[in-house]
Amino acid sequence: MSRIAYVNGRYLPRRQAVVSFEDRGYLFADGVYEVCEVREGRLIDERRHMERLSRSLSELRIDLPMPLSSLSAVLHEVVRRNRVRDGIVYLQITRGAAKRDHAFPPAGTRPGIVVSASRIDPAKTEAIAVEGIAVITLPDNRWDRVDIKSIALLPNVLAKQAAREQGAREAWFVASDGTVTEGSSSKAGIVTRDGALVTRKADHAILRGITRTVLLDVLRDHNLKLDERPFTVSEAQGAREAFITSASQTVMPVVRIDGQPVGNGAPGLVASALRRDFHRFAEKS
Repeated sequence: MSRIAYVNGRYLPRRQAVVSFEDRGYLFADGVYEVCEVREGRLIDERRHMERLSRSLSELRIDLPMPLSSLSAVLHEVVRRNRVRDGIVYLQITRGAAKRDHAFPPAGTRPGIVVSASRIDPAKTEAIAVEGIAVITLPDNRWDRVDIKSIALLPNVLAKQAAREQGAREAWFVASDGTVTEGSSSKAGIVTRDGALVTRKADHAILRGITRTVLLDVLRDHNLKLDERPFTVSEAQGAREAFITSASQTVMPVVRIDGQPVGNGAPGLVASALRRDFHRFAEKS
C-alpha cells in the first residue's frame, strides 16, 4: 500500500508529496509543527495539540491555513488512508513559498501545510520501557523561545545524534545554572527520595508538553506530590527515579544519566505506574 501525505490541499502518494524549494520552512525553518499520538486508530489529545499549534502560529504571526475543524478532518483522513492504528500523525505549517527574503513575504502568501502519518509498534516501545533508557546531558544552546514548537531544531538534532553515538536514547539540555531544561524531543522529570515528582515549570525555558499536561491529572489520581521546579543533573542522578515524557513514548523510565545508574538502575514503580495509567486520562478523538 502506498503511504499517503497531505500537501497543500492534496492527498498524494509519498513519492509525489513535495513542496516548493522556495518554501520558507526549507529556506529559513520558518514554521511550526505538532506530533500527535495515534492509539487504536484514534488521535490522543488532539484538542490540546491544536491549542498549542494555534499559540505557536500566533507567536510567529503565521496564519492558520484552514479552520481547526477542517484541519482535524485532514488529520483523521491521513491516519485513515495510511491505516495507522498505533503510531503518530505529523503536522507542519510554514509561512509559505515566496522569493527568498528574510522579511515576511507579501500579504496573501498562502501558508504551507504538510500532514503525514506513520506506524509505531507498541510492543517494541513497551519492550524499551521495561528495560528503561539512558540519557546524556549537554549544554543548552537553543534560542530563547523554545516555548514555540518551531521546526528550527538543529541543536536538537545534534543533541540526539550525540546521544545515539554514546549509546543513549535521549539527551537532556542543561542551562547555564546547571539545571536540566528538557530533552531534545521530550520533557524531563525525576522522583525524589521522599516520593515527590519534580519537573520544570512550563515557562519560556521549555515547550509546554501535552503529555506532561495530561500527566498532572495522573499524578492527582495517584495522590502524588508535584514539585514544579528546576533540578540539577546531580540531583537527578541521586533521585529515586527519572523519566521522560513525549507524544510518541508517553512516560519512559530513565535508568542511566551520563553513564551513572538512577536508583537501582531499573525502571521505577512511579514512572511505570504513570505509564500504565496515562491513557485513562488522555483525550481520544
